[in-house]
Amino acid sequence: MTTSTQQTHVPEPSTDVTMPAAAAQEASAPHSTEQLSDLGDRLRDATGGSYGPVRDLARATVPTEVMVRDASLTMAQAREWTNEAMRSLVRYGMAGSGFPKTVGGLDDVGRSCVDFEMTAHGDLSLTVKSGVHFGLYGGAVTALGNAWHHETFLTPNLALEQVGCYAMTEFGHGSDVASLETTHTYDAETDEIVVHSPTPSATKTYIGAAAQDAHVAAVYGQLVVGDESHGVHVVLVPLRDADGTPLPGVTLGDNGAKGGLAGVDNGTITFDQVRVPRSHLLDRYGGIDDEGRYVSDIDSDNKRFFTMLGTLVRGRICVAAGAATASRKALSIATRYALRRRQFSAPGHDGDVVLLDYLAHQRKLIPAIATAYAHRFAVNELVERLQELHEMPTKDQEAQRELETRAAGLKAVMTRFGNDTVQMCREACGGAGYMAENGLTVLRGDADVFATFEGDNTVLLQLVAKGLLSGYKEMWGDLDMRGMVQFAARAFGGQFVEATAARPLVERLRSAAARKGEDETLLDRGWHLAMFADRERHVLETLATRLRRRADDQDSFEAFNSAQDHVLLAARTHMDRIVLEAFVAGIEACEDEEVRGLLEQLCTLHALTSIDADSGWFQAHNRMSAGRAKAVVTQINNLCTELAPHALELVEGMGIPEAWLNSQMLLEETAATWTPGVDG
Repeated sequence: MTTSTQQTHVPEPSTDVTMPAAAAQEASAPHSTEQLSDLGDRLRDATGGSYGPVRDLARATVPTEVMVRDASLTMAQAREWTNEAMRSLVRYGMAGSGFPKTVGGLDDVGRSCVDFEMTAHGDLSLTVKSGVHFGLYGGAVTALGNAWHHETFLTPNLALEQVGCYAMTEFGHGSDVASLETTHTYDAETDEIVVHSPTPSATKTYIGAAAQDAHVAAVYGQLVVGDESHGVHVVLVPLRDADGTPLPGVTLGDNGAKGGLAGVDNGTITFDQVRVPRSHLLDRYGGIDDEGRYVSDIDSDNKRFFTMLGTLVRGRICVAAGAATASRKALSIATRYALRRRQFSAPGHDGDVVLLDYLAHQRKLIPAIATAYAHRFAVNELVERLQELHEMPTKDQEAQRELETRAAGLKAVMTRFGNDTVQMCREACGGAGYMAENGLTVLRGDADVFATFEGDNTVLLQLVAKGLLSGYKEMWGDLDMRGMVQFAARAFGGQFVEATAARPLVERLRSAAARKGEDETLLDRGWHLAMFADRERHVLETLATRLRRRADDQDSFEAFNSAQDHVLLAARTHMDRIVLEAFVAGIEACEDEEVRGLLEQLCTLHALTSIDADSGWFQAHNRMSAGRAKAVVTQINNLCTELAPHALELVEGMGIPEAWLNSQMLLEETAATWTPGVDG
């Protein structure tokens, strides 16, 4: 395989990048002297987006020991390592970016997502533990609280003086947040809120930091004022005293060993008539006044509930970004190994053949690399849109709902791809991939749960489909299941509810492709875009028709439930289009001709791979002939062969320093003496 001339990569901090004063001196001397090819370096620049300088600064200044954990540590040791690494994140300015400036933050929610993403380049226990503390708990206080909450709870949060946890999930309810059993009952006589777990199934569980470290929890429960329940609200409840002893009425448990994330102390919380001041209710959208009356600017309990959850959308964006990073990390390990590992001899070859010279191995890794690049652009677009909406002086509610729906879809798509890709990469490395010291099995265990937390993927895809069918304004209102089915049946007219920022460019490319013959369009971007858009439109229209036939049925649950396969397909085809259009927009912004040419090839490979995976649908619906389907496969093979010589540059461009991969088999001294085969 050929590579470009190597150069030391130590990016200069951008003037757009702000670090805490305490970290500036320590970070001024770069800790990383990563060696990159020229093309790999330029690929990073082209895919960095507006937060590229933030990513560059983290790679250049954060020491490897902060990002890499010894896989042989016990659970207790891993938890202690994670806590120490969290303190380092504060020193290096990778915490609290989304907090208000009044408490030492940057008021940059987009950057907070990038901070999460950058920690995912290293150890995912650190990513999740810091994400719970700064992102979920801190994010809830920021988004749902008032100035007093910010000053009182965010300042010690940012200093790690008070560890927070996010107590939503219960044994009895996970995805169905509206039905949580925990109660927050207002006692007018004492002006307190009584937090209680009325049943065993109301016990909070899988709560990060609850088992060992958390001092305070953002507790989701049903707010009861007088004799009336006002739905789910959040109350801040102290859990432990300064010595770490559980407070009266609070029972804490440890979930123990999990399938991964050894450094995260997940636990259980049960409340027995725990009293907190009324001021501990996060009351931005609904609270209790001095007269003991419930007050809210939002009349509908349902709208208020979805508005409150919507403010926490960055959690799903972070999980999508983290899963996308896990994919890139696995691909970086497997591809670097495939460039070194030799297997079998062949006539005309000097020595054994490296793995990546085999087409079958190229077909495993290189299309996945192309999709990983597509996901990088989609995450960039989503993060930048999040910050753009955050900065608007007047909130655009419809745009916010579109963002929430896209975040839900990308979280589902990217975590599914992440888990599949890590497993594929493990297998691509043979027995070496099964060794914990080589990083892939640890990564597989840690990333697995990304498909579950911040929303089960199946539930999230249904949410996407409902948004497309019923309109964002309606879906977040008071429509019950039957109302949603009826609205979808009468309102859907085949239009796209959500158009991406690349729409003018997309339409121009599609129009140009429509004027060409079939023989000219296989590699044409407009044809790819048209295929994705046509598939989405057809699936949505037929789903609406299917629901319309059942719109007047009394059993609306059965009407929707019987179409779930169709619902999930509609969501997936929509997200496929969104991702492709993000890739197209990212290429359009690239000014480096050589890099742009490489990105064009990757985009084509990503698009054709998706079309090939769904070739049965395209052929069954007369969108593609059998001959055309065979031509797609041939072109995928050709692109893999053409891109293979650039494999090292491609994984460098994905942005994970080799030292952060934490894979012993990639160390030079190990690779030089590696012997074939690991027998069972």
